[in-house]
Amino acid sequence: MISWINTKFWATVARIILRNRILILLLLVAGTVYMGLQWKHMRLTHSEANLLPDDHEVNVEYQQFLNTFGEEGNLIVLAVKDSSLFTPEKFNAWNRLSEQFNAMPEVDLVVSLQNLQKLIRNDQKKQFDLESLVKSNPETKEEVEKIRYELFQKLPFYENLLFNKETGTVRTAVYLDKEIVNTPVRKDFVFDEFIPRVKSFEEKYDVDVRVSGMPYIRTLNSQNIVDEIGIFILAALGITSLIFFFFFRSFRATFISMFVVTIGVMWAFGTLGLFKYEITVLTALIPPLIIVIGIPNCIFLINKYQQEVKKHGNQALSLQRVISKIGNATLMTNVTTASGFATFILTNSKILKEFGVIASINILVIFLLSLLIIPILYSFMSLPKTKHLKHLNKKWIGAFVNWMERMVRHHRIAIYSISLLLLIASMIGMYRIRISGSLIEDMPKKTEFFSDIRFFEEEFDGVMPLEIMIDTKRPNGVMKLATIRRMNELEELIEETPELSKPMSIVSLVKYSKQAYYRGNPKFYQIPSAQENNFVLSYARKSSSDVNLLKSFVDSTGQIARITTFMRDVGTDRMDRIEEDLLTKIEKVFPEDRYEVSMTGKARVFSKGTEYLVNNLVLSLSLAIVLIALFMAYMFRSFKMIIVSLIPNLLPLLITAGMMGFIGIPIKPSTILVFSIAFGISVDDTIHFLAKYRQELIANNWKIRKSVYAALRETGLSMFYTSIVLFFGFSVFMISSFGGTVALGGLVSATLLFAMLANLLLLPSLLLSLERNIANKEVLKEPAFNIIPEEDQGEDQPK
Repeated sequence: MISWINTKFWATVARIILRNRILILLLLVAGTVYMGLQWKHMRLTHSEANLLPDDHEVNVEYQQFLNTFGEEGNLIVLAVKDSSLFTPEKFNAWNRLSEQFNAMPEVDLVVSLQNLQKLIRNDQKKQFDLESLVKSNPETKEEVEKIRYELFQKLPFYENLLFNKETGTVRTAVYLDKEIVNTPVRKDFVFDEFIPRVKSFEEKYDVDVRVSGMPYIRTLNSQNIVDEIGIFILAALGITSLIFFFFFRSFRATFISMFVVTIGVMWAFGTLGLFKYEITVLTALIPPLIIVIGIPNCIFLINKYQQEVKKHGNQALSLQRVISKIGNATLMTNVTTASGFATFILTNSKILKEFGVIASINILVIFLLSLLIIPILYSFMSLPKTKHLKHLNKKWIGAFVNWMERMVRHHRIAIYSISLLLLIASMIGMYRIRISGSLIEDMPKKTEFFSDIRFFEEEFDGVMPLEIMIDTKRPNGVMKLATIRRMNELEELIEETPELSKPMSIVSLVKYSKQAYYRGNPKFYQIPSAQENNFVLSYARKSSSDVNLLKSFVDSTGQIARITTFMRDVGTDRMDRIEEDLLTKIEKVFPEDRYEVSMTGKARVFSKGTEYLVNNLVLSLSLAIVLIALFMAYMFRSFKMIIVSLIPNLLPLLITAGMMGFIGIPIKPSTILVFSIAFGISVDDTIHFLAKYRQELIANNWKIRKSVYAALRETGLSMFYTSIVLFFGFSVFMISSFGGTVALGGLVSATLLFAMLANLLLLPSLLLSLERNIANKEVLKEPAFNIIPEEDQGEDQPK
């Protein structure tokens, strides 16, 4: 009864589509135009992906820091490691470049040799004054050398901020206006003003300028994401169209399929605009994903149409059967695929939730587009020619099908043994997987800005800010000598940590004040004693507001101080050890009853975000498994069949995890997606096989072996076709310059290949070995609905 209702429903859908072709086409055109108009709302992400929920403790601490001190990722640094810079012509040109940046409205402050200030003791006024290191443009080599000597030998306050004493590298710090850092204005400034001026300086004076800093890195990285979207779409269209043409040998069929997925891509972009989501490294993958997932729909529908045409030559009947017979199968497979992506919606990560929403919606959209467009377009065309139907009789795939059948029939022990060995090896490999919370690991390695990141790591110990915020719980508590000494003790540990740069804080300014009090003697660059502190502070308090540098390091009440350091690119494990060491020191130095200390910064937020995603990986994958298991329970009404069907789909995931461990691919935000995506797609093959298997059981009067082999021959071809498309389609992502995207493409492709073999070899072997327990009328009750109509056995799959 249920099957009859299901068949009648799809027959009705077919009549509605074919009788209202013009209306449906007009609605599709209107819908596509509307979605195209939504493109204007798409926007590039202007901030790092925040992987943590808004109410997460680490996010709360970071937001408190931003509320107190403002945006911390507003620093762009330029550096030159070239002794020729200290010649009058280049030295003055370098200073003019700094002046140009300082005059721009997008720039808040530039700290460079050109405007470097020295603290000078003024005995007459009993205060500190500021004096420029470079009072005028030097005209001789001797004048430049004098400035260089004073900088490197007498100003330790600026060491690691403006110069590296050991290598002679000099840099300029450009602080952007905090209001524009996370807006499109930043991109315009970097590409239209900043980069052209730097390039012009390099070409004119033959000096290699290295540039880095989070605003600069984020801008170029985001642009790379946008640039790759077009490359991915063209590559996905190219590879899938070639494979499609190879299968069908028909330009018309290939053109129709490409037209369908192109409309799907337009809707995917439109959905991004409609929801006003940002284009991130994840959402940028959705358009090519739609192409890769949409082509198998086209293969099923067009193949069925050509089968029907060859069978009876009646176009109207062929199109009606395409919809009524294949519509249900493609709906089920697209629902399970969408379910794999939809599990990301249930996470608390904004970037993953947006990816899950857009991907799952558009997978169902591409199903509807395929079901509507393909039959309607064919209804306006003449019947396929005989040469276009030849692929239905091709023999080259026969050897593969025969090999599968021989393996299942005669070598089940070998299949189980290999599966067990792969499982054991995978378990070993899984223990070798590391977690990576690196903010820059997935960035394109071959780009100039990535090599500049490594340069700054070598010269200045990194560009990723790590902040420590110290609340003294009382106004002006920061300026207490006891607090300064505690902060200095913590900074000593930071300086001893190889992955961290020299810290900047009020401590450095206090040390510099003592040095200035002693007439600039660098030997006195240290914390003042209690007696000295009274004299030094008396000078500091009387200093003009221009000398008051405290605002960068202390809040307006004098209650909260910050220690800023920069971090090298380190993995999550090392980050955790550094954090543990610092927190241990903080607990020892800053009593909880007198101080409240928190550690934050983009480096820590991203690292904790990765850990959060890893912890949610099990939840996300478990949800996908449970969701699809319930779906299969509804279809097959058999708990035992659910267990058997999950085995060949979970084994490929374990093999992939083991591969990651052996190859050295870490768990990170990009590779975490692999498992849920691959599981959602690979289970489609299982559904097709079990549906055909149950159908064959009924047709063959419950003769189990005959039914298994018949189902294997029928569905093996469709699994092979779609798996080839998916394998090469996901392989497209391996052309990316982003390491995470490359890993995602390679791992999903490998997983789907393993899944195909598992469903074609392991699943039928299990059915044969457990035939007495699971393959009988009692276990295989009537399904909630038939995926493949029983009167159409053997015809709905590509051959």
